[in-house]
Amino acid sequence: MVSRVIPVEVFDLVVFGGTGDLARRKILPGLYRRFLSGQMPGDSRIIGAARAEHTDEEFRSLVKEAILEFVPENRQDQTAIADFMKRLHYVAIDAKGEGGWAKLKEVMRTDVVNAFYFSVAPSLFGDIALRLKQHGIADDNARIVVEKPFGRDLASAKALNATLAKHFNEGQIYRIDHYLGKETVQNLMAVRFANILFEPLWKSEYIDHVQITVAETVSVEGRGAYYDKSGAMRDMVQNHMMQLLCLIAMEPPYHFDPDAVRDEKLKVIRALDPVQPNDIVRGQYLSGGGQGGYVEHSENEQSKTESYIALKAHISNWRWKGTPFYLRTGKRLRARASEIAITFREPPHSIFDDAKGWRENVLVIRLQPDEGMNLMVMIKEPGPGGMRLAQVPLDMTFADALGPDAEDVPDAYERLIMDVIRGNQTLFMRGDEVEAAWAWTDPIIAGWEARGDKPQGYDPGSSGPEDALMLMHRDGRRWRDIR
Repeated sequence: MVSRVIPVEVFDLVVFGGTGDLARRKILPGLYRRFLSGQMPGDSRIIGAARAEHTDEEFRSLVKEAILEFVPENRQDQTAIADFMKRLHYVAIDAKGEGGWAKLKEVMRTDVVNAFYFSVAPSLFGDIALRLKQHGIADDNARIVVEKPFGRDLASAKALNATLAKHFNEGQIYRIDHYLGKETVQNLMAVRFANILFEPLWKSEYIDHVQITVAETVSVEGRGAYYDKSGAMRDMVQNHMMQLLCLIAMEPPYHFDPDAVRDEKLKVIRALDPVQPNDIVRGQYLSGGGQGGYVEHSENEQSKTESYIALKAHISNWRWKGTPFYLRTGKRLRARASEIAITFREPPHSIFDDAKGWRENVLVIRLQPDEGMNLMVMIKEPGPGGMRLAQVPLDMTFADALGPDAEDVPDAYERLIMDVIRGNQTLFMRGDEVEAAWAWTDPIIAGWEARGDKPQGYDPGSSGPEDALMLMHRDGRRWRDIR
């Protein structure tokens, strides 16, 4: 398979928070990988911006250390790294004051694509946006990238959108959700809309239920103060998992166009029914395995914040009426796994009444680890002795299918940053989409807070609270094993 590289225009990309953890782990190593793959024109530049004073050479040294730490050794080409370093510059910036802005204006070029990545706390978004415009650094063609959280409720999301809208129009704002940049997530759209095989079956008449799982083995240690104000509902369900649900459930857009895709996603969110209290299970991991429990990591012994949540959602439209969507996510679980499983209904009539071993067809879309897809189908078990059925996977693991080209498949941040430079907003959230998601989420959170519900304890290394199993069992269904 020959890799086809889509070129981008020459650009100046400013990374606010350029010495921070996200920049070191994802943004700057990802940009190096795109440079290595030929997707960065030679005179494009990356400008780090942060409060600390650094020379260009000191910043380059920090970036080189990040590349050596976070890029696989087989992608560490020393000649390419040295060449990449020449594209890096640094400006010390006071986000809330005037320091550094005049220098940044001098550094920026006006005849190339200008993009500004806000890899900082949301509390600084307004200050940076204001100063970019006040100092004439960003014009009407500039693009800004903002990281989640996009507010912590509907009111704060509206306020954040209004703040950004004072200085930039919606076509300039790229709200990044790295889940939408994953290869498998985009392949979900390709599987649905580029093949006649699935789309006629993609509705409640043929699909029994959908499971979306994002399981993590890590704790919240080191992030306890943040997480205690967030919880699994705000941190994962309202954004990442909502986006996955939308891509599964949306109607075919008229074209693979940013607003066409996002219009259809918005319709899904607005069609979501309120979630009933008995359709929600919240959990909090206990101590075990030589580590403290959630309350020790949050430093709040009375914390009612959930580190796990499972819920059943319904979409009230013609396509999905009667098909439940089960969502679950949590910390300190048995395995790290993110997947979407679409379970199809039984055939209307079976000719194999005496055959044993029948199981549902399931399309499993794996986001991590080992991105790929499996379609579980029934075949006859080989050998004599009558008709015995067996379930086997039709497997498409990207690393196997693409061979050596799999190494050059961009990760989520790489792809999304290049889409910013191209001016393609398809995989970014629109302001009204964010607000609609919060409008659905807020009453759920307000409900359990008003009832005083406490999350159930669960053992580290388990699959979550026992009641989460009952959420499925009472419907005659089971969660897929996470391993």
